[in-house]
Amino acid sequence: MKKFEKGFLVGAATAAHQVEGNNVNSDCWAMEHMEHTSFVEPSLDAVDHYNRYEEDIRLMKEAGLNAYRFSIEWARIQPEENRFAEEELEHYRKVIRCCKENGLEPVVTLHHFSSPRWFIGKGGWEAETVPEDFARYVRYVCEGLGEEFHYVCTINEANMGVQVAAVAKRYMMQMMAKMKQAQAGAAASGGLGQAAAASAKNGEAASAQPGGGASADGSVQMGINLEKMMAGQQEAAEENRKVFGVAKVENFTSPRTERGDQLVMEAHRAARAVIRELCPRAKVGLTLSLHDLQAQPGGEENAVREWEEEFLHYLPAIAEDDFLGVQNYTRTRIDASGQMPNPEGAELTQMEYEYYPQALEHVIRKVAEKFQGVLMVTENGVAVSDDARRVEFIRRATEGVQNCIADGIPVKGYFYWSLMDNFEWQKGYGMTFGLIAVERTSQKRVPKPSLRVLGEYCG
Repeated sequence: MKKFEKGFLVGAATAAHQVEGNNVNSDCWAMEHMEHTSFVEPSLDAVDHYNRYEEDIRLMKEAGLNAYRFSIEWARIQPEENRFAEEELEHYRKVIRCCKENGLEPVVTLHHFSSPRWFIGKGGWEAETVPEDFARYVRYVCEGLGEEFHYVCTINEANMGVQVAAVAKRYMMQMMAKMKQAQAGAAASGGLGQAAAASAKNGEAASAQPGGGASADGSVQMGINLEKMMAGQQEAAEENRKVFGVAKVENFTSPRTERGDQLVMEAHRAARAVIRELCPRAKVGLTLSLHDLQAQPGGEENAVREWEEEFLHYLPAIAEDDFLGVQNYTRTRIDASGQMPNPEGAELTQMEYEYYPQALEHVIRKVAEKFQGVLMVTENGVAVSDDARRVEFIRRATEGVQNCIADGIPVKGYFYWSLMDNFEWQKGYGMTFGLIAVERTSQKRVPKPSLRVLGEYCG
């Protein structure tokens, strides 16, 4: 094992909604508790990081880590459009100072998927007021905490809505193909295909088939339940009106329009301007969800098009950033017909995409061809039950990072996702990414060997 050079950030990452618990003013909390929900279970008290952050930070210190990436929850800071919560700002001040007292560099993310409920009622991330609303929140945080942090990510995985839109489009195409096939079968057999057609109409026929099925492409590097999202939309619209005041909820991880994508970039620029005004010493950037796009014979043009959509078209908006957060979990193989299923016999993670730690090095090298600034691996990890496989994933991923550094690529840090087994959005608590296990009833922390292994890379 080769350590990173002194000054390289070696840490773990979390997101507020996934670990803090009781984020009652957020859109995610509201959606978790709706009758027509796509969440398999609610977050409730999560892993109670809001109250136990000192213990969790101490565990990182004891393992040898020197950095912690976490998010500030907008819905806590601004629970109502015209009210800011000073006591919540003070909470995050304590978290930041606790990091420093334990020798950990805090890397702060200002938005990590969850948003205030009132913001969704205004049209969410498709509303023209997005840049103004986000910048107002960022200004409040920077005025209160600006002297406390050195690294700030404005928006986590700013391209997530675009990726979800692409997956939703493929899902609908698969569903329509199933329906046509079922209808053709019904016509040929005098009605034997009717049950299959009804199944396809309900979305049952379009589910992903990991390990060689129709749609297991690992396109969305987060826990979503697309099939459930697409079903029962009329009933959900009625409930949305009751809960949010709008029929269609445009949260951060909803399928995003081209204009919505532009608004996210405008929000990033506006936030960056505020940070540079109020926190001139802080380094600012955003993070992107990026795949190792591997073109197979005939898939070269498709791969170029996907990389343009996933990364290249964001370059004008991030060109003036101090760093870019690279977030990668797996690869995507692409042929002439588009994204391919997982390879036959491939080792799959609990998220049903391929175990492929070497993807990170490939992505860093690809990004560095066009982004001429500092890179930081703000998320990279694996959901597995066998911690030995997690240790091996870390070993191979960090080796790839070190190869990039040896070739002159400016990589500043590596943050494993995630610090603890936590709430993986719509998939609930079944996905175990963490370096630390958490007993759900007692909230007892049980560090895994992988936590200590990661700490050993710190120079």
